Amino acid sequence: MNEYTNQAIIRGMKLPIPGNRILSLAIFVFTMATIGIVLYMQYAMFLPPCGLCITQRIFIILCGLTCLAGAVHNPSPKGQRAYAGVAGAMTIFGSYFAGRQIWLQHLPEDQIPACGPGLNYLLQNFPLVDALNFLLQGDGNCAEVQFRFLGLLTIPEMAMVAFVMLFAACMFMLFRDQWEQSPARD
Repeated sequence: MNEYTNQAIIRGMKLPIPGNRILSLAIFVFTMATIGIVLYMQYAMFLPPCGLCITQRIFIILCGLTCLAGAVHNPSPKGQRAYAGVAGAMTIFGSYFAGRQIWLQHLPEDQIPACGPGLNYLLQNFPLVDALNFLLQGDGNCAEVQFRFLGLLTIPEMAMVAFVMLFAACMFMLFRDQWEQSPARD
């Protein structure tokens, strides 16, 4: 079966739509490019990540690895939907943490939580569950705006855009069978 057998009709033109395997690989490449960008920001621009930033990275990576596994495995349509659903769930979890950081960045100065200790200190001096809970809630470090893309979007806002795009792609892969089987309407 050809990966480009599905077609979309846009204003009378038939356009090929890649299959789920190609879309999964594209999502994987997008997530790795995103991680490349944040590593560049961390090591070349010297913008240290906070706990919520690290958590968002983890969910971007998990989404990408899930899609890579789906592309390599190339399961039946039911299995493809399962991979797309899991990857979509990763984007939902990641967008929660991006939303939390956006909320922290928009708090008035007097309501921003105090800055906490670093990750190494937390992991060495607290039980793992307590350290993770502290990291996932965010602190004053997470409220600091270190960079704005084109003077508009902060780093977590850019992450939220990425999560929304990834979620849309995952939902397309998850529900494409229902959309393709529904009768065309004029």
